[in-house]
Amino acid sequence: MKVAELQIKAGMFPQGPGKVNQTGKEFQKNTSGIKEGTNFADILGKRIEESNLVSFSAHAVKRLEERAVQISPNEIERLNDGVKQLDAKGSKNSLVMVDDTAFVVSIRNKTVITAIDKNLAGNNLFTNIDSVAFV
Repeated sequence: MKVAELQIKAGMFPQGPGKVNQTGKEFQKNTSGIKEGTNFADILGKRIEESNLVSFSAHAVKRLEERAVQISPNEIERLNDGVKQLDAKGSKNSLVMVDDTAFVVSIRNKTVITAIDKNLAGNNLFTNIDSVAFV
């Protein structure tokens, strides 16, 4: 099937040289937020840096909210540093202690699975972890 036939079947029509748009939607230039003239190395570096930051699972966010645990930007930076160190050592699932807060982190996914304040931990057990970091 020709490209033109696929475009017609999908409701897409040419908007100029090399620009295709779906019917009913305006064509938008540069929706990626990347400045024109930015070189590929800068874009790649920024994307790699963003992908190396720790994210929080919905469960972790819920636990933090339930327990009224506040996390400062400095603590998140320290958490990220700890995860980078654990990743370099080959860890998979780790307990990362940042001050009085314990974070169970999937190192491969760079995702906080759950978090608990040290004062609320009581007799809780942490299982399925292969390493611990105090940062």
